[in-house]
Amino acid sequence: MPEQIFTNYRLQLPSEEVLGTLVVREGAIADIQPGVVSQGQNGEGQYLLPGLVELHTDNLERCMSPRPKVHWPIDVAAVNHDRDLAAAGVTTVCDAVSVGDITPNSLRMTKFAPMIEAVHRGQQEGRFSVDHRLHLRCELGYDQVHNVTAQYAEHPLLSLISLMDHTPGQRQFVKLEKYKEYYQGKHGVTDAEMDDFINQRLADQQKHAVENRRKLVEMTREQGLSLASHDDATVEHVQEAIQDGAAIAEFPTTLEAAKAAHSHGLKVLMGAPNLILGGSHSGNVSAMDLVERDWVDIISSDYVPQSLVQALFMIVEQQQKPVYEVMRLFTSNPAEAIGLGSDRGSLEVGKRADLITIYHDGVVPRLTSVIGQGQRIA
Repeated sequence: MPEQIFTNYRLQLPSEEVLGTLVVREGAIADIQPGVVSQGQNGEGQYLLPGLVELHTDNLERCMSPRPKVHWPIDVAAVNHDRDLAAAGVTTVCDAVSVGDITPNSLRMTKFAPMIEAVHRGQQEGRFSVDHRLHLRCELGYDQVHNVTAQYAEHPLLSLISLMDHTPGQRQFVKLEKYKEYYQGKHGVTDAEMDDFINQRLADQQKHAVENRRKLVEMTREQGLSLASHDDATVEHVQEAIQDGAAIAEFPTTLEAAKAAHSHGLKVLMGAPNLILGGSHSGNVSAMDLVERDWVDIISSDYVPQSLVQALFMIVEQQQKPVYEVMRLFTSNPAEAIGLGSDRGSLEVGKRADLITIYHDGVVPRLTSVIGQGQRIA
């Protein structure tokens, strides 16, 4: 692979911005210097950042089922998902695959194995542009969640497990009317069916959640996997996550829970769509409220990959902070949370040449190139 020179870029280094030159050799960053040289690719003052690291995206599900009852071929869907991520500036991703769900025929109950296999095949056979890992989202009320997850405990791509409990009346859906609005709108069930469903969900949680949590926590400890809590709403939820050994608090739903998670050293993860839309679609805490308090450590695209770059510059502009400081929420912090901080997530000599370049006209920031290990991927 020939040497590549990127010059006249606003390099976003770990603790400063430098107008300078970055050199790539053999897929890694070989040199970083201030100043502009006469050879190489002239960025004309564009931003150059590390590639984005995504820990929680449901985009593969959308690519598999672009419309209700439509099922796209799984390997094609996985490649389309990969291209979506590359086009959004993501160079490392933990594909979120849910084990367990609210309806018996949903993708999350019937397709988790094909999804995991498709990601593994795509990575092994070189179909992907982005470096893919696995994030298994474990629904604690699903009776088989531990048995299924245990099958993948030693999977080479498994990097993150999150413990979820979407039982109505708590966490993400404290308000039952919001729960009914969301799931009836999504699945088209009647009021009577919804009431029966809620009662069944409550019974499943009572019967399975505690034991599933215990077994899954033991498994993550044995395998040395990163663990995340999900939708913590109370200080008690956060304390439980700390006892479990969680490193990440995904989408805390209240100021109280977010403050507790942050103060106890959990990396608080919030969604870029929440930032851009000005609030949670479930009626929970605003991500920007947490950003303003410096309680957020990681930003995820959740269900809109293209939201990441827009969210990054929204924080920069609203908080009047430098890009190099804000970008940590999208790059080095998530990389460190899953044990990859030593080789990616920042512009430093010796690290992977995972890079993005951005032109910002003051209105909309636009990706102009995405580079994975020195190769142009978007």
